[in-house]
Amino acid sequence: MSGTSEGPTPAADLDRSAVTESDIDSTESGLLVDRPPAYRSVFAAAPLAMAVVDGEGRIVDANDALGALLGGGSAGLVGRVASDLLDLTSDARTWHAYREVLRGRQARLRCTRRLKQPDGRSLWAQVTVSPLDADMPGVLLSVADVSAHRDLQARLRHLQMHDPVTRLPNRTLFFERVSAALEAEAYEQSGTGRIGLCYLDLDGFKAVNDTLGHRVGDLLLAAVAERLTESAEQAGQTRPSVPLVARLGGDEFALLVEDSTGTEQLADLAESVLKALQAPFDLAGHRLNVSASIGVVERHAAGTTATGLMQAADTTLYWAKVDGKDRWTLFDPERNAHLMTRQALASTLRPAIERGEFRLDYQPLVGMSDGRLRGVEALVRWDHPRFGLLSPNRFVALAEEDGSIVPLGRWVLATACRQARQWQLDNPDDPPLFVSVNVAVRQVWDSDLVADVAEILAETGLAPHLLQLELTESAVMGSAGRPLQALQALSDMGVGIAIDDFGTGYSNLAYLSRLPVSVLKLDGSFVRGFQYEGAGSPPNPADQVVVEAMIDLAHRLGLTVTAECVETSAQATRLRSIGCDTGQGWLYSRPVSPDRISELMGTETYAVGNP
Repeated sequence: MSGTSEGPTPAADLDRSAVTESDIDSTESGLLVDRPPAYRSVFAAAPLAMAVVDGEGRIVDANDALGALLGGGSAGLVGRVASDLLDLTSDARTWHAYREVLRGRQARLRCTRRLKQPDGRSLWAQVTVSPLDADMPGVLLSVADVSAHRDLQARLRHLQMHDPVTRLPNRTLFFERVSAALEAEAYEQSGTGRIGLCYLDLDGFKAVNDTLGHRVGDLLLAAVAERLTESAEQAGQTRPSVPLVARLGGDEFALLVEDSTGTEQLADLAESVLKALQAPFDLAGHRLNVSASIGVVERHAAGTTATGLMQAADTTLYWAKVDGKDRWTLFDPERNAHLMTRQALASTLRPAIERGEFRLDYQPLVGMSDGRLRGVEALVRWDHPRFGLLSPNRFVALAEEDGSIVPLGRWVLATACRQARQWQLDNPDDPPLFVSVNVAVRQVWDSDLVADVAEILAETGLAPHLLQLELTESAVMGSAGRPLQALQALSDMGVGIAIDDFGTGYSNLAYLSRLPVSVLKLDGSFVRGFQYEGAGSPPNPADQVVVEAMIDLAHRLGLTVTAECVETSAQATRLRSIGCDTGQGWLYSRPVSPDRISELMGTETYAVGNP
């Protein structure tokens, strides 16, 4: 059934004003008199409301059921225009289809109309129009009262669209409203063209459910729903519309603001919700306290999808939880971009290892006494095809979280050892360099690090004493069981063990003497206190006392000390004067490629200068 742009004005061949009484009489004789008596009796007694309509659209006969349905009796319907009685001209599509049936060009029309009865009541009627027999001109029109069916459908829809516990709109109806609000015609004609959402989750609800049971939990949800509804109604007093309050499931609720006026409106609504939930709930003999975390999103409706809006709200709700709960947090595109980048990196870490997207740079470790290159620290970089060259602080924590640090760490270890051996082979007349490799605690727990190191040393031909493994102070101090056993086995093998960032963690000096450690790497925060170059404020004497004490203690324990973040000659001079063994930092070199390390071998690194 195709639509038409033609309005409800009747065409010339259906001009109701042109039909005369003689026309009706002649039509009656053609439609009714010639028909068998059995037909007339069945038609008159049928419980279904029916009428015979001629080709001009006028009723030529109606049974008592139709007269009762429309009021006034069947006789009063004869001669009336059927389309007026049954509201068939109210939309162009139905009006066009009705005329097509009258003209014999369409087999049937069925539509539903809301009709007004003489007493003012309304009813829903299903109207069916179909041709009579081929030898009988005109159409048969039947009208069925479907009000009860429509009411049942409405009740069922209400049940389907509302939450039984809180009586609020449920997730289905909420998304229906959101989708409707985001339709172009909904915001282009009028309104602000913006949409806002407060997405909240109750803090502490699970404890109530688990300790007091679901009955009390349901009572609490219903009470929360009442307070949210009150907050929405109060907010609607000064706005064109009241925010829609919905329960999305569990202890999650949403307040939808159509035609939002900006973030200030959403912030005020979120604040009012938090305030409304502050008062205790007295339910079933229990006094309960809950708060809420709220994610707030406000944006232009154009270009926004229901899914995108909810994803932003869900992300912001998570931020509110992380930030401490009992608060609202506004969606931040920059924070979200960082999160999306983090997720993108996490999802591609393992494939990137297989594709060979990682590389190693090396930072020199220089003897403080002679300025000569003693070793290097291997530093991994991710040459990401989308985000460019990434430093370790962008992805190592992610790798530790999902376990990909194990294959990545194995690759770093093998690559660094192979490179150290290659430098040794290429420079047989120079003292061999040791290579220092960072190891995550998860590598010790989730892999056989001792076996991996032994296998890699055997494959590359690198001597064990030319490999140093760095672990953070917090990871080494307090180690017991498998980690301590692994460290001891590696030390027995001849591999050096260094504590990285020493002085920032536990600093359990008594425990230090029992660990198989050979090197302490002083955290850069200590070295920065040595930056005095003869101008400005002098260095803090306490910094030098602390560093000197740590170096003296390390030497008494048979350990060597490496100072990190050495950036000035004044720092190097003071560190040398108090006995620091090696230094690492931009004074000597930034992390560089393997080729640049080859150039520095056999030279006084500091004399060469910064690359």
